[in-house]
Amino acid sequence: MKMENQAAQVPLRPLNPAGMRVVLVLQGGGALGAYQAGVFQALHESGLAPDWIVGTSIGAINAAILAGNTPEVRLERLRAFWHGIAHRDTVDMRAIPDTMRRTNILMQTWDTMLRGVPGFFRPRGFNLFPTGLAVAPEQASFYDTSELGRTLDQLVDFDYLNAPGGIRLTVNALAVTSGNLRRFDNRDLDIRADHIRASGALPPGFPAVRIDGDLYWDGGLYSNTPLETVLEDAGATDTLCFMVDLWNAEGPEPTTLDEVQTRQKDVTFASRSRRHLDDYVKTQRMRQKLRELYQALPAAAQTEQTARELAALGCDTTLHVVRLPYSGRDWHMAAKDINFSRGSIDWRWDQGYADGQRAIQAASWLSFVSEDTPLVVHELPPA
Repeated sequence: MKMENQAAQVPLRPLNPAGMRVVLVLQGGGALGAYQAGVFQALHESGLAPDWIVGTSIGAINAAILAGNTPEVRLERLRAFWHGIAHRDTVDMRAIPDTMRRTNILMQTWDTMLRGVPGFFRPRGFNLFPTGLAVAPEQASFYDTSELGRTLDQLVDFDYLNAPGGIRLTVNALAVTSGNLRRFDNRDLDIRADHIRASGALPPGFPAVRIDGDLYWDGGLYSNTPLETVLEDAGATDTLCFMVDLWNAEGPEPTTLDEVQTRQKDVTFASRSRRHLDDYVKTQRMRQKLRELYQALPAAAQTEQTARELAALGCDTTLHVVRLPYSGRDWHMAAKDINFSRGSIDWRWDQGYADGQRAIQAASWLSFVSEDTPLVVHELPPA
């Protein structure tokens, strides 16, 4: 069986007996990110807490809270964040009909746009930016996210996050002036609150964040699902990757303005993972063939340098991708990602937890695969 040597060095876990590296990939999606929190709770309770979290935007915020706390308080700190930014509902969302629930959410969404979200973002007071006049780059937005920095400093132990031996954390942001994606990784640098704010700085609502002299925007502008980061490193070891999709690439033809705007946002931020996964398989197959051709050469034609170069390309590893799609319909509301209603946040968390449990109960990654299988994608089983 594969990875026998590695498995002998790693404590056996029923859901990960081979000691695969566990990775959690988190998209951007604003208030929809409560679904990600529920997924993590299911993984945490099942002994599948990630070794590495890759996040963008709200995914970066969730990731920082998880990586920046000890295992026993991670869920507590995550709940503190989501309960702290939730808007209290004027009615019990569980005890009213669907039409009244939608009306309540519309009111809460308008409240978010007018007053912001305490602990996250606030409308700027006197600001010339909406008038079209020039302002400082860090103030070129409708809202101010400095409160988020203070919230992160309260909920995240950045010294713990950056210390060796903890969860690896990678958050993505877009360099404003070059358009290049920047990956902030706690293996390479000390991550602080500004790196997380930069990953979620979606214009024109939120301002760019300056780090080491350069301005950064939301990494979702480049790629909202940071799976490519994992694919570039997947050849190192067998990997079990849980990928949480908050946006739906497929949907019905829209007929109203709200449906058109909702569909546009879904398509814009939905995962493009299928293309990246297809490319990954092709690359891995090519590497396998290169090694086979090299082994077929006469011994005199084989060199240590070539062997090292082939080894650097990665060995025959398998990447398991478990896709968990958020299925909330949200009444075709284009502003669903700024719906911070407490009832909606609780529902999304519970749905993420239920979906995470479904994936774990299926545990389809435990099925046998041959050593030359580079990729297996596991869809969520039907409810």
